[in-house]
Amino acid sequence: MRGDGSGDVLSRDFKDTPYWWEAAPPEDTSSQLLPDEVDVAIVGSGYTGLCSALELADNGAACVVLEAGPLGAGASTRSGAMVTGGQKFVVSGTVRGIDASRQARVLEDAGESLRMMQERVDKYQLDADYVRYGRVILAHVPKHAARLAHWAELLRDHAGSTVSLLSRSELTSEIGGRRYHGGLLIEDYGGLHPAKYHRALREAARGKGAILASHARVLAIAPDRTGFLVRTRRGVVRARHVVMGTNGYTDGTVPYLQRRTVPVTAYVVATEPMPPGMAETLIPRGRMLSDTQRDLYWIRLSPDGTRMIFGAGPRIFETDAHTAARDLHRMMYGVWPELRPVRIEFCWTGYIGMTADHMPHMGVHDGIHYAIGCNGSGVAMMSYLGYQTARKLLGKQNRSCAFDSDVFPAPPFYYNGKPWFVPVVAGWYRLRDGVDRAMAGL
Repeated sequence: MRGDGSGDVLSRDFKDTPYWWEAAPPEDTSSQLLPDEVDVAIVGSGYTGLCSALELADNGAACVVLEAGPLGAGASTRSGAMVTGGQKFVVSGTVRGIDASRQARVLEDAGESLRMMQERVDKYQLDADYVRYGRVILAHVPKHAARLAHWAELLRDHAGSTVSLLSRSELTSEIGGRRYHGGLLIEDYGGLHPAKYHRALREAARGKGAILASHARVLAIAPDRTGFLVRTRRGVVRARHVVMGTNGYTDGTVPYLQRRTVPVTAYVVATEPMPPGMAETLIPRGRMLSDTQRDLYWIRLSPDGTRMIFGAGPRIFETDAHTAARDLHRMMYGVWPELRPVRIEFCWTGYIGMTADHMPHMGVHDGIHYAIGCNGSGVAMMSYLGYQTARKLLGKQNRSCAFDSDVFPAPPFYYNGKPWFVPVVAGWYRLRDGVDRAMAGL
């Protein structure tokens, strides 16, 4: 083992906070006075809320972003920060259940979210380490290679993606080892530094006049003669409009949204710096990676190329950071045995906002606007839906967004924000993946 020789897989400097916060920590603005009245009150300071605030403020609207804790402490700065444009809807099978015309619109707008990311980064000169590395989706078992061909067709035809299929032998130029059985390369996709992106959005929104208020948990939203009264722990704000952008951190303030947004815990680790040359051996072109397991892995290098960052979906039973770090370390060196002696320096969790139909939703309920439900792929999409919600409020949309709908199904038997069924689903996914491996003789 590297480090102090103790044999533990955890670094002596192990932290249970996101690696990303080392460069751009969450921000305390509790000294910022709340305004008495605004055009728009935005609940949640994630990418949804900040992109909505930036667009509103840039068009002269008075707005305040209300955050329960520090700015940037939620899932937006805890993600893997892979930037995609439609892949999630294809891989999850979401588009299979909708008619062809809406399928095309969903993938078109998903592709538009990716183009908007580049446009926003350029327009506001956002310091976010955004690079279009490309992403490879890896076939977990041989039969999954056929899925990749279908996904490639959908992404090429409807999302405008530049894609190519890779045989197992061709994968050697993208990933070291022989674990996977083919791949789908999406060249348009990329990655960024999620906490730096968040900080850059804060600075840009504030620069346009938006007020960003941390430690202002919203306790109640009540209709008022001219809009809404938003009661927070730090006072009351009167707003003509309210936007909910709380995603996996949605509570009972708006029961309609809590009933439809399921918080699912994802786990992420970052290694200590790897030995020189190892990153180039494991991921020769620095691509973003994910696989086709139901209980999927996603993998990337840190922006400086020195660390491996590895994420996985929910465990059957939630666990502490130390135990999760050891579990993810074992999964990681199952992909690359070379990583076995490399220790884990960071392990953290975050809540993904899942929906019953695996689709993000934008809309209005009882006069309250919302953009919610990233389903584990939120950097570009939730940024886009925050922007689209602002454009809708400003009356500047060219056409309705494909994700804007009155139909927002709730999971059956789900109440009070307690997802009792997540361990069952996680166990089922793991069983199905095991069956796939056994049938493939792996």
